[in-house]
Amino acid sequence: MTVSAVLDRPSTATSTAVETTTAAPVTGWWPDHAKRGFDLVATLLGLLVLLPLIAAIALAIALQDGGPVLFRQTRVGRRGTLFTIYKFRSMVVDAEALKPELLGANEGAHHLFKIRSDPRITPLGRVLRRLSLDELPQLLNVLNGTMSLVGPRPHLPAEVAWMPPAARRRAEVRPGLTGLWQVSGRSDLDEDQSVRLDLAYVDRCSPALDASILGRTVGAVLSGRGAA
Repeated sequence: MTVSAVLDRPSTATSTAVETTTAAPVTGWWPDHAKRGFDLVATLLGLLVLLPLIAAIALAIALQDGGPVLFRQTRVGRRGTLFTIYKFRSMVVDAEALKPELLGANEGAHHLFKIRSDPRITPLGRVLRRLSLDELPQLLNVLNGTMSLVGPRPHLPAEVAWMPPAARRRAEVRPGLTGLWQVSGRSDLDEDQSVRLDLAYVDRCSPALDASILGRTVGAVLSGRGAA
């Protein structure tokens, strides 16, 4: 069972969903049915190819400092459902404990904490982030249905709490491992640009658009443009 959190404050730990929008839900044969089948087939095939790389990255992370391989965080999924997102850990083990020392360098707005050259990122983590390899574990999210290969960015509950209602409509489709934001600049985009791209995807979601984004993602990743 899911419950709605009040949007004028961050979601609590006991919540399983947040209210995202009062607009009519996005439905159709592609977002509701065919897209999920495509995600499963493409992800399983991708894992067969990428498994040696994934294993090598996991081993390298484990050997660098003996810390956990995966980073887990709560994000807002389709229609407000909360889920756990998986990434390869790219920061030092005590990254959260070091955050208070870095608040003066925060470049994020409002509730967000963001430093472009974050000193907590490990040397290996910088390489993983530049090539977006830290996001490969999100293929597990695609398999369990909490994410799609293509979609809007998966947001933190606190981020959703600050969004105007129109922007929250991004949660009407599953968040994606890649999307228009990924192939259009990533961290180089400001918040308004990211919102417009995510909403454009929600309005135009189709097989052709997904195929185009997946094709452009390869170039975006290799170029490293906008990598955090």
